[in-house]
Amino acid sequence: MTTAKAGACNQPARRLACAFSLATLLGGCTGSLLKSDAEAPETFRLGVVATMAPAATATSSTAGLAIAVARPRAAAAIDTDRIAVHSAGNRFDYYSAARWAESAPQMLQQNLVSALAATAQFGGGVMTAPARVPTELLLDVELRRFEVVTTGADAASSAAAPVVHVQVQASLVDSRRAARVTSFVSEAAVPASENRLSAVVVAFDRANAQVVGDIAARVQAAAAALPDK
Repeated sequence: MTTAKAGACNQPARRLACAFSLATLLGGCTGSLLKSDAEAPETFRLGVVATMAPAATATSSTAGLAIAVARPRAAAAIDTDRIAVHSAGNRFDYYSAARWAESAPQMLQQNLVSALAATAQFGGGVMTAPARVPTELLLDVELRRFEVVTTGADAASSAAAPVVHVQVQASLVDSRRAARVTSFVSEAAVPASENRLSAVVVAFDRANAQVVGDIAARVQAAAAALPDK
């Protein structure tokens, strides 16, 4: 009897059924801890961030500066196109029915490029690193947090709305002097309006906008304060 049970899935007629059962079990393990609006997978992209009013006025000596934005470093848990959920017990899970259009570090890099390009400070150009041409400045970035934080042991049944956390360590380097100009941490925590995927994505968009706008303003101000040569 024991042998018959162990070899049940070896019978051709049952292989497909057993494979389906295994896939179903595995799928349940990778599902979302949060409620999702969608049954089919969806792809989301964070809005392109443009800075608000310029934080500093470009001078004639700095308006022609070029800056390159490095691809942000990130831990494996968030260096992905999956939407990360950080729940009780320092456990990471992911939405099963949703993806970012690009990995979180790639989205952050492109948003920083767009925000810096919208300023008048970098007339020499804003590009991703490694740049095709030498740049006077390099923005080195580490993405430390890019996640949904839930409360309680069972987030799926929690009535509390999750909170989106975005945290970035940024360093501006003057390539001409091989010197760090400034280094700082920018972060935002934005509660979702409800425990649903659509509300979580909106919270991500707002948190991302706050952090990217803050970084762009600080980098712009630091560049404006640089000496002429």
